[in-house]
Amino acid sequence: MEKICVLGAGSWGTTLANILAEKGFDISLWIREEELYHIVLKTRENTFFLPGIKLAQNITPVNSIEEAVKGRVVIVCVIPSHGVRDVFQKAIPFLPKDAIVVSASKGIEQKTLLTVSQILKQTLPKAMHKNLSVLSGPTFAKEVSRKLPTAICVASNKKAAGEKVQQIFNTSSFRVYTNDDMIGVELGGALKNVIAISAGISDGLGLGMNARAALITRGLAEISRLGVSMGGYAATFAGLSGLGDLVLTCTGELSRNRSVGMLIGKGGKLPDILSEMKMVAEGVKTAEAAYALAKKHGVEMPITEQVYRVLYENKSPKDAVMDLMTRRLKEE
Repeated sequence: MEKICVLGAGSWGTTLANILAEKGFDISLWIREEELYHIVLKTRENTFFLPGIKLAQNITPVNSIEEAVKGRVVIVCVIPSHGVRDVFQKAIPFLPKDAIVVSASKGIEQKTLLTVSQILKQTLPKAMHKNLSVLSGPTFAKEVSRKLPTAICVASNKKAAGEKVQQIFNTSSFRVYTNDDMIGVELGGALKNVIAISAGISDGLGLGMNARAALITRGLAEISRLGVSMGGYAATFAGLSGLGDLVLTCTGELSRNRSVGMLIGKGGKLPDILSEMKMVAEGVKTAEAAYALAKKHGVEMPITEQVYRVLYENKSPKDAVMDLMTRRLKEE
């Protein structure tokens, strides 16, 4: 069986490692936090991010990037977007040149406004670009780890690479579809987190289900506008990595980004909320990047703009709602 590396041992990285290990693959799981590495090594359980789920025996926890990637034919990136560049720069000397790299990270790099695949194209040798893929869709790690039915998609510019990744990840409870729109799939997965914060704020304010449905629908419209302007396909945003992921993240009780929004809607302050979270809510950083991307591409994204102003300019959530509701009247 092929040797696979999973970089990143959050709840999603640990879950993907288990999926692959249970299919018989030899898995190295890179754990950045030294304390967690020793805990996993001793207990075979990720008590920080995925408590209650035992790791398969053919997962080898490692704390060294060299040890993690050396000799591995598939590299799965499950690192928060702000850490991807640094980790891969350190990994490059040890990466097999024909390795397939799969990004399962959802986010946008703040300084460069690049998606994760774009970061990887800047970082990796050009020969590796043809084997680059993106895995995204509506997935809560806890449900996937319990083998509840899940559907996701893998996007690649090369059909053969996408189909290879599809075969590697697909199981009877984890159905994988292929897609050739990498930028669209990535933007859907990243930008939905911003809209989920807005949905959480709405719920925290007690604005009801009508308001949440409106945010999801109009949120999808603005995600699609930006995505198409950046080269994505309109149809992608009606699929698993667009509408599917958006609905899940805006409504699911397990959504970290919705939870952040709810706490803000109830009067919480962002620094206090983030200081108490173990896991990363990507939408907080993505809101700033998405707002900048909208301005760069001349795309109107009113919900994203209001989330940005609430998070970064201390705007009152109630004032943000009022500004959205009293915008100039227009066609849908």
